[in-house]
Amino acid sequence: MSTAPSASAARNAVVAAALDLFARQGFEATSVEQIAQAAGVSRSTFFRQFGGKDDVVFADHEELLGMLREYLSKPHDNPWAAVCDASVKVFRHFAADPELARRRYTVVRQVPALRDREIVAVFRYERLFDEYLRQALPGLDPLDAVGFAALVTAIHNHVLRRLIRGSKRVPTSVLRDALDDAMRRFGVLPDDPGISAPDDVVVAVFPRRMPAAEVARRLRSELPG
Repeated sequence: MSTAPSASAARNAVVAAALDLFARQGFEATSVEQIAQAAGVSRSTFFRQFGGKDDVVFADHEELLGMLREYLSKPHDNPWAAVCDASVKVFRHFAADPELARRRYTVVRQVPALRDREIVAVFRYERLFDEYLRQALPGLDPLDAVGFAALVTAIHNHVLRRLIRGSKRVPTSVLRDALDDAMRRFGVLPDDPGISAPDDVVVAVFPRRMPAAEVARRLRSELPG
């Protein structure tokens, strides 16, 4: 059995080494050569994995966005819940190593160019959720799509900041509860599973605030034939 580290593990080692150097001696004062030496890789290997020092800081975001695109490309019974589940996946990733997330946060806060790039990274999640909802729910009002995407992203960022700014564990249930509340506000919280017998007449009751596209989706999914 091979004992060589996986590509992902090797990449993570470079990220950890870089963030440690950035935190100790500053982002601008740290060279690629120093990062490569600390991580035990060559300079050429570093540039095969990353385009530059700032890419090291945001490497997780690139991987996560790719993972979420793949996840959202699959069929989901409830697109609104799928967006919330995607947000939870991102939170769990950072919560798995909160100390690393805190080091990254500290570095980003100290460098204006990194703060600007972080804003762009956050918007990319929001845009991904927005575009997915519009595709999954044809006819959805664009305001509902962008509003829900922005709300989910803002909630996620708020809970994540609680984790990385503090020293205590923040359970995933905190985020889950907040996202459930977001779905209630939009009237799209998934109903408890149940079986309804077909009938000649169907009476459906929906919250007034529920987007019309979601009403249509639920009717299509629940009505027989």
